[in-house]
Amino acid sequence: MTLLFVFNSVLLGVGLAMDAFSVSLANGLNEPEMRRRRMCLMAGTFAFYQYAMPMIGWLCVHTIAERFEAFQKFIPWIALALLGYIGGKMLIEGIRGGEEAEETDVKVSFGELMVQGVATSIDALSVGFAIADYSVGMALICGLIIAIVTFVICIVGLSIGKKAGSHLAGKASILGGVILIAIGIEIFAKAFL
Repeated sequence: MTLLFVFNSVLLGVGLAMDAFSVSLANGLNEPEMRRRRMCLMAGTFAFYQYAMPMIGWLCVHTIAERFEAFQKFIPWIALALLGYIGGKMLIEGIRGGEEAEETDVKVSFGELMVQGVATSIDALSVGFAIADYSVGMALICGLIIAIVTFVICIVGLSIGKKAGSHLAGKASILGGVILIAIGIEIFAKAFL
């Protein structure tokens, strides 16, 4: 393990965490009164998935690589569907809620958080190919570094979103939904451009 290995792992973490950062920003907008414990739960969820997906990809490369390659073409469709669904739901709740949404925050449920975690990290499966030549120990350390970077970036996104969300009041859910849908479209578009 060298300094270059750590640096590359941090860069992978930053690159992979951008979608999770954007979703964290939207979640912070949606819940401006979010407590630290909930922020850590959300950031931890994204970090867990950003750790698990490259490890699953690495394992697939070393076991069932042919099947994984066939699955890769569906990744953008899955991310678009998952983020579109959650974003659409937030958007509709924000539009329907109107003045009621200003009084009560619409919190992201545990199930929705899990879906967000999968949707923002599913493209990290392909990182397993990039780290395929790593030993088991190096792959685990790389995944851990990615998770730590993701956690920090998501905490920053949640904090920024909370501050902006308290100023936007009832419109935060609408903005958060639009952001999630845009992230889904961006992941989808990146795959075909």
